[in-house]
Amino acid sequence: MNLKRSQRPALPPAAAAGPCLPSRLRVLYITGIKRIGSALAEALVMESGSDVSLEEAVGAASGMSRLHDETFDVILVGHDAGDLNALNVVDGLRGTGAEDPIVVLGEPPESDLASDCFSAGADAYLCVGTSTAQNLIWEIQRAIERANLVRENRRLTDAEQQRLAHEQQEADRLLGHQRALLTDLSATSAACDKSVAAVPEGLTNHYRDLLRAYVIMGSGNLTGEIGGLASLLAANGFTSRQIMEMHLAVLEEMVRTLGSRSVRHVIARADLLALEVMVHLAEGYRSQVPRQAAPSSRLPRASFVDTKGTLVDSH
Repeated sequence: MNLKRSQRPALPPAAAAGPCLPSRLRVLYITGIKRIGSALAEALVMESGSDVSLEEAVGAASGMSRLHDETFDVILVGHDAGDLNALNVVDGLRGTGAEDPIVVLGEPPESDLASDCFSAGADAYLCVGTSTAQNLIWEIQRAIERANLVRENRRLTDAEQQRLAHEQQEADRLLGHQRALLTDLSATSAACDKSVAAVPEGLTNHYRDLLRAYVIMGSGNLTGEIGGLASLLAANGFTSRQIMEMHLAVLEEMVRTLGSRSVRHVIARADLLALEVMVHLAEGYRSQVPRQAAPSSRLPRASFVDTKGTLVDSH
C-alpha cells in the first residue's frame, strides 16, 4: 500500500521560525498491520512547511524492496514488537550499508526503547503517545544533518586516502628513479665494487637518526652533525655511490613506516639532506688532496684573420 499526499500551502512566518526542512522531502513510512505512528507521519505532511511526499510500505520485506529500487530522504519505521520489530528493520537497513536518516515511532516510552534504537543504528526514537508533529520535524531535521555529516566525512576520508595513495605512488616512482640511477652507475663503473654493506652499522644508524631529525627540523641546528658525519664518511673512504645506497635504503625503510604522514614532505627533506651530505663529503675529499702548483707553461697564442685578410695576434 502506497500513500501519497501533497503539502499544504506554506506555514505562516510564526510557524516558519521553527525547524527548517528541505523544500522537498520524500518519506518512506514502513509499518505493520497496526500502522503505529501513522498519525505522526500524516501530521508531518500537514505541518512541516515543506513539499512532503509520504509513501507507505507494509512489512519489512516491502520496505526493503522499495529502498532497493528507490531513493528517499527520510525513513520512518513504526515499531510493533508483535508484528514489525523496528530494531530488526533498522539493523537490517544499516547492515546493507544504508545511510538514510531513520526515525523509529513506537508506543513504549522513550526511556524504554530509545537506547536500543540508537544501538541498532536509528537516528531518533519518538513515543507516539507523547510526541507531536513538531517533535518529529525536529528529529527529522537533526537526522538529515547527521546523515549529511556522515556522507561528507566519508567523502573527505576517501579524498584523503586517494591523496595519500597518490603520494605513495609518486614516492615509489621517485625512489625507483634514484635506484635506477645507482644501478646504471654500478654497470658503468667497475671501480665501484663496494656496496652499502661496507658502511658500518653505527654510521648507518647515525644517518637514520639524522634523517629523522632533519625531516622534522630541517637543516637548522644540524649543520654541525651533518658535517661531522660527512667527515667520518670521507675519512673512511666511502664513495658517493655507497653513501647514496645507504641513503636510499634508510629512506625506503622510513617511507614504508610513515602511515598517514606526508610522503612528499619526507622525500623532499631527505633529498636536501643527501645533497648537504654530498657537498660536505666533496669538501672533505678536496681537503685531503694536496694543492698542486699551477702549471708554468702559458696557454697557446691565439690569432685570427681580420676583415682585410691580415693575420692578427691576439696577444
